[in-house]
Amino acid sequence: MSELREGLDGPVDSGAISYEEFGRRFLEYAASPQRIAGAFEKLTGEAFQFGPIGLGPGRIAKLSAGVQLGQPRVNREVLEIISFDLVIPLDVDLLIDLSVDRYPFHVDGTIHLRLTVRTAEPLRVLIDIAEPQPSNVRINVASASRRGELLRILASVDHEIRRFVARYIAEEIRKPNIKAATDIDVAARLDAAWKL
Repeated sequence: MSELREGLDGPVDSGAISYEEFGRRFLEYAASPQRIAGAFEKLTGEAFQFGPIGLGPGRIAKLSAGVQLGQPRVNREVLEIISFDLVIPLDVDLLIDLSVDRYPFHVDGTIHLRLTVRTAEPLRVLIDIAEPQPSNVRINVASASRRGELLRILASVDHEIRRFVARYIAEEIRKPNIKAATDIDVAARLDAAWKL
């Protein structure tokens, strides 16, 4: 007897799942860690400069830095909502120039972004990225001298690094390639797939 005939005579267990379970599995597949990492791979290896900017009393110190971004790490949490912690390593070569003396610093750290998956009309999967704040940037600063360490504290160097890195990442995640990767129009993709 054919499978079609068996299907007409009674239910055939072909691994059927509920619509709800299908939707959940679909979301988990659409918002996979690999897809999220892929959306941000353009940032991998990206380098940018900032400064010189004035710091400290009278803005006498000038701060400039070169920042290198590393390979993002993605941690997915699947509970009632699907969310991600995206961690981007950073490496910074920093210079404080006092005109009479220059103090180099080496900085390493991470940028932590929170992403949340949601659904929208008519049939879209959206990945919301929380706007990065200076508090999302965690850094370790190494100074070659005590004087440099004191200068770093007086000039609020750590705060300036966090502020500039957060602002740079905020601008990057607003770019079209990130927007396109975090807005999946399922209906349009299904319609395109059905065209012969």
